[in-house]
Amino acid sequence: MSFPRYPKYKSSGVEWLGDVPEHWVVKPLKTVASFNDDVLPESYGADEEIEYVDIGSVSLAGGIERTETLKYGNAPSRARRRVRNGDVIASTVRTYLKAISPIIDPPGNMIVSTGFAVIRPSVGLMPAFAKFALQTSFFVEAVISLSTGVSYPAINASEMARISIPVPPIDQQSAIASFLDRETAKIDALVAEQRRLMELLKEKRQATISHAVTRGLNPNTPLKDSGIEWLGEVPAHWSVIALKRIAEVHTGVAKGKDNSSRQTITVPYLRVANVQDGYLDLETVSTIEIPAEDLERYSLKAGDVLMNEGGDFDKLGRGHIWEGQIDPCITQNHVFAVRPRAVSSNWLNSITSSDFAQFYFMTRSKQSTNLASISSTNLMELPVILPPEHEQLEILSFIADQTAHFDTLTTEAQRAIDLLQERRTALISAAVTGQIDVRAVTTTP
Repeated sequence: MSFPRYPKYKSSGVEWLGDVPEHWVVKPLKTVASFNDDVLPESYGADEEIEYVDIGSVSLAGGIERTETLKYGNAPSRARRRVRNGDVIASTVRTYLKAISPIIDPPGNMIVSTGFAVIRPSVGLMPAFAKFALQTSFFVEAVISLSTGVSYPAINASEMARISIPVPPIDQQSAIASFLDRETAKIDALVAEQRRLMELLKEKRQATISHAVTRGLNPNTPLKDSGIEWLGEVPAHWSVIALKRIAEVHTGVAKGKDNSSRQTITVPYLRVANVQDGYLDLETVSTIEIPAEDLERYSLKAGDVLMNEGGDFDKLGRGHIWEGQIDPCITQNHVFAVRPRAVSSNWLNSITSSDFAQFYFMTRSKQSTNLASISSTNLMELPVILPPEHEQLEILSFIADQTAHFDTLTTEAQRAIDLLQERRTALISAAVTGQIDVRAVTTTP
């Protein structure tokens, strides 16, 4: 779809904004909105309830997706910024730059994380337009350029308030906001479809692996009871053996030990964040000091199957094969290194990735709200299904072919999402800065 341009343009006077329609004005945000000026009083009661909005609970497409009811005394420190009807919230943390949400009829005690700036448009700026102005690529680039800090880069609200935005006449703000509400909703729906496809592909991939490692490739092979209720039947000529009989389970190093009286060395070590489901993320690898004599004990060896002890439910038992990418390298105590003795690393990795192994981990784990962990003792009792070696190789080849197919489809879906999101950002930026004139666009699809 192509759109006309406005008749005449002028320089905005702002480098990252460029030209704007001649009859528009460009103003610092602080002149058309207030920032963080509505906070709970210091005397607010500790037992009073608030609806708390965390920085991870807001998305571009969904706005505020969830809140948490807390007693004010239990809320995160300095959580006092109150949100009112018509406010816009904007993330000030560069890592999370995304969350711009117009607030409609919030409860009187809705409080947002200090990672948000609460922006209250004044006369001359519509909240619906402001929401999109703060999503434009030029505004995001300005925020990034003004952010400070290394591990947690963020922009001060007073710096954000100085960023200039285009301010069209109210009727044009309304037309632009209505157009973008409609068009971004279409794009968001397409993105949601692609995300659902990725979830289905993930489920199908998991089911394919699980069926192959528990039933094999021949649908006519005779079966026998595995002796494990939740596993059911397996091919009659396969065996089921506890992990401890065919592999060693090595634990990692705990942080915080006092090594002041010992000679230490600094070595790379893998954390839970490095051990993903089906791959290792080695882009950022931390280091740790350990006693020199402990290096051999904790060092990883090529072929070790790395597995996470736990954390969030989706982290429990996830892992991949270590191929010696860094030498030496060790793991933290929340990452197990399972070292095969009488089984191939690839087969063991496929087993631990299967549904039945994940079920075992969940049923044997210690659990609290959204968290779970499994002990090395329970891990060693994991039943491992063992076909003859030639069948293992056939099954692993089949799994490799099938997962490559699923991975290709997943990559294509992700590429579609990336293109849609680029289109979303470009459309918002073009409309908000007046590079396209959407006033004549009809409201019908």
